[in-house]
Amino acid sequence: MSVLAAATPVFGLVVADPVFQTAAKPLTELKVCVVVPVKDEALHLQQTLDALRCQTDEAGVLLNAQYYEVLVLANNCTDHSYTIARAYQQQYPDFQLHVDEVFLPPASANIGTVRRMLMDEAYRRLLQSGNINGIIASTDGDTIVDSQWIYHVINEIAAGNDAVGGRILAHSTANSARLHHLRNVTYRCLLAKAEALIDPQPHDPWPRHFQYFGASLAVTCAMYHKAGRLPQVPYLEDDAFHKALVRQDARIRKSYKVKVYTSDRTSGRVSIGFSEQLKKWTDESDAQIPQLVESTIGTLHSYHIRKKLRDCREHYLQIGAVSRKAVTQLSQELQADVIWLQHQIENLPSFGLLWEVVEPLLQRTTLYNHYQPEFIGHAIQQLRSFVKEK
Repeated sequence: MSVLAAATPVFGLVVADPVFQTAAKPLTELKVCVVVPVKDEALHLQQTLDALRCQTDEAGVLLNAQYYEVLVLANNCTDHSYTIARAYQQQYPDFQLHVDEVFLPPASANIGTVRRMLMDEAYRRLLQSGNINGIIASTDGDTIVDSQWIYHVINEIAAGNDAVGGRILAHSTANSARLHHLRNVTYRCLLAKAEALIDPQPHDPWPRHFQYFGASLAVTCAMYHKAGRLPQVPYLEDDAFHKALVRQDARIRKSYKVKVYTSDRTSGRVSIGFSEQLKKWTDESDAQIPQLVESTIGTLHSYHIRKKLRDCREHYLQIGAVSRKAVTQLSQELQADVIWLQHQIENLPSFGLLWEVVEPLLQRTTLYNHYQPEFIGHAIQQLRSFVKEK
């Protein structure tokens, strides 16, 4: 057990609190370090650990237990989560499970702090094992990973990717929120397909999904360090980290082969997350509030603009000069100064940063501001028609 302590430098990083100080040293064979933040998960934790312990390959053969380890950090728990995890550790001594608990002050007692502590420790342990190409993987204490979760994460990274987002499936969505949830998943999957058609990425081809969240994400040690670690935010830390990866032009694979199953509770452990979204959908369904999304035409338009910007950037990187015609046309569509746009294309260090600077200009254009939110059912129809025609 530990309380918040002074910052400690670790391999060029700074860890907010020294945790897992009594854990055994990492094995030299270690490839993947899985982190599991736990806050009052006594109901689900046994199943979570069972799934992580029984990982297999595609043939159903158990993975070498020395290839991966699991870090469970119980934080500010008021139930028996920590005791359950420690008992599990003793019951399965060959399972590389390390358990610790921490009690954080209110200002830092949030999922962002805890997941950051865990991922920093995973990074430290992987480097300590001598594996600079190691993989930090994250899930949650109420989540059951697929039996081949680690196997497919390793394969996706081996294919040249820097990070992997897994598909997150709800066990059984609460009845009143079910339709809203299914519509949202359908809509976002169709958006992912439209995006792949308009602005394809070689490292993340279709089929792909739309999620990169804490319940199922992975990143290499090298990219974790390059992206500046998990951002210091109290919640939506996974979304903030995804943005940090995009700024580095990280190759992020959103693979259907990597999947997990999470609880459908509407009373969550964080102020903003999937459980709160389910509660919102439940309330909206009960109140018969229409489910609205952004304009489909507007979203597709932004994909086309991003593709044009990417092409301008690639042209510059390949031959050392921009296409004046292409940049002029794009500046007109963005209602932006052509000299300014050319300067951004030539000088920003990554395309991710370039798009982050340019996208707000698009959203301020006269055309874009004509787009209005629409019913999700209508958006789904439009997207189905679009992808069918391509």
